[in-house]
Amino acid sequence: MIVNGVPHGSLILPSTVTVLLAELGIEVRGIAVAVNGEIVRKSQWETTMVDHNDIVEIVTAVAGG
Repeated sequence: MIVNGVPHGSLILPSTVTVLLAELGIEVRGIAVAVNGEIVRKSQWETTMVDHNDIVEIVTAVAGG
């Protein structure tokens, strides 16, 4: 699996987005997640599966102007 451009071979997969974020130690507040180019709504993180061949992008919202 590739997360934000970095290969991660040691993750326990398949998994859900929620479990993946916990494994990576990522605070879930204020982030957006896309799997294979498709944005995953936060309400779907518990049921959206990720696996070895997936590309995951995790973006943090930043305030400013």
